[in-house]
This record gives sequence, C-alpha cells and structure tokens, in this order.
Amino acid sequence: MAASSSAAATTNVMLAIFEKKTNQIDLYRPLRNYIAFHYSEREAQNHEDDLQTLKQLRTDLERHPDPSLTSRRDLLQLYYKALCLVETRFPISPDQDHVNTLSFVWFDAFKPKQKATQQNIHLEKAAVLFNLGAVYSQIGLSCDRNTVDGRRQASHAFIAAAGSFAYLRDNASMKASIGSSTTVDLSVECAGMLERLMLAQAQECVFENTIAKGSTPGVCAKISRQVGLYYEEALAALNVAPLSQHFEKGWVAHVQLKAALFYAEACYRYGLELHEKEEIAEEIARLRSGISALTEAKKNSKGAAAQILDAISKLEANLNRNLERAVKENDRVYLMRVPNPNTLAPLPSFSMVKPMVMNEVLDASKEKMFASLVPDGSAKVLSRYTEMVDDIIRTQAEKLQAASELTRVRLKEMDLPDSILALEGNFSLPTELKEDVEAVQICGGPAGLESELQQLKDLRRVNQELLIQTEELLQKESREDAQFRSQFGTKWTRPQSSTLTKNLQDRLNRFAGNLKQAAESDGRIEHSIREYASLMAILDRRPIESALPSLARPIMSLDANEDAIVGSLKQSLRQLETLGAQRAGLEDMLKDMKRKDDILPKLMTSTGSYEDLFKKEIAKYDHICEDIAQNIEAQEQLLLQIQAQNDEFSAIFNLEDYKASREKCYKQIEVAIAKFREIKDNINEGLKFYVTLQDAITKVKQHCSDFIMTRSIQSREMIEDVQRQVAGLSFQDSKNTGSFNNNYPPVGHQAQRASPQIDPRPQTPYYQQPPVAGYAHHPPPYGSAHQPPPPYHVPPSSAAPYPPQAHQQPPVSHEYGQPAYPGWRGPYYNAQGQQPSTVPRPPYTIPGPYPPPNQSGYYRQQ
Repeated sequence: MAASSSAAATTNVMLAIFEKKTNQIDLYRPLRNYIAFHYSEREAQNHEDDLQTLKQLRTDLERHPDPSLTSRRDLLQLYYKALCLVETRFPISPDQDHVNTLSFVWFDAFKPKQKATQQNIHLEKAAVLFNLGAVYSQIGLSCDRNTVDGRRQASHAFIAAAGSFAYLRDNASMKASIGSSTTVDLSVECAGMLERLMLAQAQECVFENTIAKGSTPGVCAKISRQVGLYYEEALAALNVAPLSQHFEKGWVAHVQLKAALFYAEACYRYGLELHEKEEIAEEIARLRSGISALTEAKKNSKGAAAQILDAISKLEANLNRNLERAVKENDRVYLMRVPNPNTLAPLPSFSMVKPMVMNEVLDASKEKMFASLVPDGSAKVLSRYTEMVDDIIRTQAEKLQAASELTRVRLKEMDLPDSILALEGNFSLPTELKEDVEAVQICGGPAGLESELQQLKDLRRVNQELLIQTEELLQKESREDAQFRSQFGTKWTRPQSSTLTKNLQDRLNRFAGNLKQAAESDGRIEHSIREYASLMAILDRRPIESALPSLARPIMSLDANEDAIVGSLKQSLRQLETLGAQRAGLEDMLKDMKRKDDILPKLMTSTGSYEDLFKKEIAKYDHICEDIAQNIEAQEQLLLQIQAQNDEFSAIFNLEDYKASREKCYKQIEVAIAKFREIKDNINEGLKFYVTLQDAITKVKQHCSDFIMTRSIQSREMIEDVQRQVAGLSFQDSKNTGSFNNNYPPVGHQAQRASPQIDPRPQTPYYQQPPVAGYAHHPPPYGSAHQPPPPYHVPPSSAAPYPPQAHQQPPVSHEYGQPAYPGWRGPYYNAQGQQPSTVPRPPYTIPGPYPPPNQSGYYRQQ
C-alpha cells in the first residue's frame, strides 16, 4: 500500500543559524606599526596593499555591503584565510612585544546580550568559522525544496554547514574557549550539536528526493531512520550542559518532534515492507512503536511549528490505519504472536551525507598576502624540515648509487656485456687503451715515424752546411791575412787570424763533434724503427678492434642450444638495463620533488603541531622510497639469474681461452704503444737538438761575419798607412787621420768613422726558432788575454768588442758551445762548464696526447 502521507509534508520546516555580531575594529594601524618596528619601514610600505586588503575585509564583515548569501560566504572564506596568514606572522596578545592594542569582541548568536572579548586571534577565527556555517545553513534554507535540484542544492549547503561547524569544533573552539570571556555558541558542545543538526537536515533533503523518486519502502525506511538518528544526537546535546539552558524551547521542541517524526516514518515505511513479506506480527509491533513515539513527542510540542504538528497528525493517522488492517489480518489469517516492541532489533539505517572537508576550502597556503614576512621561528622550523627531506634524498640516492655500482662490478666480474659483443663482432677496447691507440694514430702512428726520421736527416744536413759555410768564411779571411803579411812583411803588424779566431774555431769543432755524435744517435733511432716495425704495425690497424681475437661458436654442439642460451642472457641484460634506467628516473623524480617541495606557505598557515605537518609532508616521499626498494630487490634477483646464465654461456663458448687470448692482445698493444712513445720521444729530442744547434751555429756564423768585416776595414786602413809611409808623407798628416801607433782600433772594434754597409748574409736557419739562452751571448774578444796590444790603438768606445745588440743578454762564463745531443748511453762529448738552456718545442712534432716519460733511452741527458 502506497504511503499517501509522510514526513515529506515538512517541506520548508527547517532551521537556519543567524550570524554572530561584532564590534568595529581597526587592524591596519597596529599591524603596520608591528611591521615597521620589528622589520623595517620599507617592509611596511611594501605590504601596504596587503594591510589595506585586510582592513577592507574586516570592514565588509562588519557592515554587510552585499546582501547576497554567496558573496557573504566568499567574504568569510577570504577573511578566514587572511587570518591564518596573520596568525603566523603577527603575535596578538597583551604581551609588550606583541600586537597588544587589538581586542576582538563577538556576541553570542543565540543570546545576543552575551559577548566575549579577547586579545588573541583565536576568537576572531572561531567566530568567522561559526558565521561561515551559519551562512551555509541560510543558503540551504533559501533553496526551493519543491524541486529535485532545489533539494539537492539544499542538501549540499547543509553538508557544507556541517563541515564548517565540524572544522570549528576540531580546530578553533577549544582555543577560543580558553579564558574567562567566552560564549557558549563557540564551545565544542555547541559546534558538535550544530554539525549533527545540519547533517540531519541534509539527510532529510535526501529523504525527500528518495520519496519523490518512488524508491522502495525498505530504502526509504533506512534513509528516514538515519534522519531521525541525526536529530536524536542533536537533541541529546541540547539536553545537557552547557546547551540545556542556552537555547529557546522552540529549538528543543523542533528537534525533538523531528526526531520522533522520522523514527515513526521509518517504522511506517518498514511496516510496508514487512506487510509485503507477510511478516504481520513484526509489522504490528513496529507500527505500535512508531505511534508510541509520536504520542510521547506531542507532550512537549510547545513552541513547535504548526507544519510539524500537522505532519505528525497525518503520519499518526496512516500508522493507525495500517495497524488496524494488520491486526485484523493477523486475527483472521496469520494468528501470529505479536512481539514486545522493546524486544525488536534496531531499525536499519543508511547515511547518505557526511560533513564537507573544509581543509581545501580554507587552505591559505596558496595566498600571497604577507608572503615575504617570515619570522625567525618559522625559518628555523623550515630548516629542520629541509634537513629531513635532504636526509631522505641522500639516503635514497646512496642506495641507488650503490645498486648501480654493484651492477657494474658484478657485470665486470662476469665480463658482460663484452663477451656478448665479442660474439657479435662489436667488441671494443677498454676505454683507456682505446684512447692511447687513438692518440698514437692521430699523431701519425708507426707509419709516420719514417717522415719524422727524414726530418732529422734534413735538419742534420742543414746544420752541416751551415757549419761548413762558417768554417769557409774564417779560412778565407785567414788566407787573405797571410797574403798581406807576405806582401808587406814586417810592416804588417796586426795579430794573425789564427790567434784571434781560436775560440771560434774551438766552438765550430765542438759543433762538428756534436753533429757526428747526433748522426750516430739518428742511426740508432732508424735501427730501432726497423727493428720494432712489426711489433708496432698493430697500431696502424683501423679500426684497432680488427686486430683483436674473436669469440667463435663451438665447432660441435651436443644439443644445439647455444642460441637459446645467448638469447636468454641478452634478455636478462636488457631487463637489467631497464632497471638501471628506472633508477635514474627515480633519482630524477626525487630531485624534482625536492625542488618543488615548498612547505613554507603551509607552514605559515598551520596552527597545529609542526610535527604533524612534517609527518604529513614527508609521507609524499614514501611511494618513491618503496619503488626504489623494489627496484633494488628486483636487481638482486636478476643478477643471480644472470650469474647462472653466464656460467652456462662460458662453459659452452670456452670463454676462458678467449679471455686469455684477448688479454695477450691487450698486452701486445700496450707494449707497442710504449715502444712507439719511446721512439717518438727520442725523435722529438733529436728535432729539438738540431733546431737549437742550428740557431747556435747561425749566431756564431754572424759573429764570424762581423769579425771578417772588422778585419777588412783594418786591412784597408793599414794598407793606406803603409803607402803613406812609403811616399814620405808627414807625420802631422798621420796624426790628423789617426796614428798608426796610437789610434788604430783593437780587433773586435769598428772604426769611429762610418763603415761601409757590408751584408755578410749569414745562412738563414733552416727551421727558425726563438733565441736560446745558451747561445744568445756575444763571444769574448778574439784576442787572448795575454796577447800584447796591437801597434795601432784607439781608446775603445765600449767594453765589448762589438756594439751590444738589441736583445743582448749578460755574458756568462761558458764559451759558445752546443749542449750534447743526448744519446743512447751518455753524452757525445764532455762539455766543460755548460749550463742548461731553455729549449724550444720541435717544429716537426704535434704535441703528444700523453705525458713524456721520465727517462728516455735514446736521448738522455747525463
């Protein structure tokens, strides 16, 4: 039988909460003064907009400029978020160092004559949350519940109101109730009661829609019973302190009648289901229980709305009608014993609503107000959290690196994947050895040694030609001097050339000896190249891997399963590579999470325990840590599998013999590289020697040319003097032109008058080098220290026999000589008093990619 009357008649008979009232207050000036005093005036100016925004929000809260409920709701949410930001940056209390000029005043919503006054922000936040719940309840009451959508919207609004009161109870009520100045409406008990009341009204809207959709009696009974339970919980809170004397009787009567109404409605709907099942006895008991509840509730109906009383009357009539019918059927047909209502099981219920979670709605962590104001305490707390995150990142990164290193070591021990690559012909040398081979090939390789050896020969020839040219210059001058001495006899009184050129001749002789010994060293180098050509020929193989032995398949196979073994091993290696790539991705993910992990906004809006916040935020990293642990465990299992597969692979392909032949080839390449470097270093030493020697010979040749030019000038002047003596010219004229006995310049000096420009054209060095310290000095005077002065003497204009050169260096004690060309086992001559010289780089060589050895077996300085 369909229900023609039910609690649906209670439409629009619900409760809404009025907002709390407050007094006007100025937040701007005290907060600005705090910023200017504890931070700086500049900071106060930078936050002028935030302070003005906060001031405007508080003003709008006081004056209700926009009458719409949704605008009021948004205002309360924005203001609450702003208060969360203020709380962590501005300590408001009577303390002298705090913001101590603010006092918040709020009046009780149910007894407006009662008020609370506190110098802390907790009262302000609690009052705003209460008003937010009140506005949500007003939105729910304003919805048109005559339509399905209207009832759904009303239900959502009451759910949000319940969430607001629950948030008030859990986060603000206790803090706002501390102290002597409090109001009951913000207590934990009142917030909990209002939450239950709003849930009851939300569930009631769902029940109305359920009835409108024509749901089964059983479903309607469950939903109706839950409505009654929520009202019963609210009624229980209203009947105990501190709420028992705080609310008007109309409130209590409303809640009590609604609780009885929906209990009876559940009994009525459940009775319809029992009747369909022919469970007449229980139906009778349920109907009697519902009628009893309504009868009892009507005794305390004073102050209740007439619509509720009318709905109760209609429902009671329906209950009595169904009860009468059931009793008649039982007496006539079923004859069942009717149980006592007190012995019946509780009616089934089902909740379709729960309080809205307000954490996201009221989350202020994304707000930018006062973002740059970070107190020292918050910075220290943030630093502690950062250390916790860094510890997690460091620990997990070490695990990942250890896993990767373990993989590398284990694969190297198993010679993987090198053995697989060798089987496929894709093997490569070890990185360090390959780099050494490439360095040898870049600088020409063993084939390039022949051209460098030819450079040695060319330089030696150039030095020999320069030496011969220099000696011929001195010999020519000596022949001319001997000819004049034979011609003029005793009148030719200047020193003999051999006396003056003794030092030059000695140097030239030393150079000749050096060249002879260097030629012997060149011969030994050439012999070494020929001797080790076959050993070094492997370095000319391109690519060098072509010189390595290959891993071949076995000639005979018993079960022909080589391909299967190789395939399974390859697959395992690919899986291992995938795990490595996953580790790299996990490490990047960890770093990216740390980079984005900024909890400062949440920290600055959190009013609870920092430890709870840290625990919640650190939990973000748990799933990555679990993935890392699973990756490492999977790798360990896979390595064990690869070890077993590799053992089988090694046995079938005779891997040990292949490794031995490969290592032998490695050794051959290493020995060839060492021998190439040794020969290369010796050639470079030879090139340096010849270039330096060429520079030294060129300088001596220049000195010889200067000496010959000076001697030529002396010869002309002496010839003129001898001719004047023979012609009987006066001695006065001789004095005017320079006395033969007194004014003739010594050897090594030019005449005071301008000398003719004679270009001796010394041999240009075959390979030009910068001046070398050991050969940049001019020679000492050609005459011996004990030689008697020449008969024609003019006071010298300078101490040196030749004018100083632009780049002349201070003279040193040693004479001109070339340092020994380092040979195989020692110097080619024993030079006395030689000093080491700075040697330029050889012109023929490209700088080697490897450092020179400490000892050279070919050109070694002793």
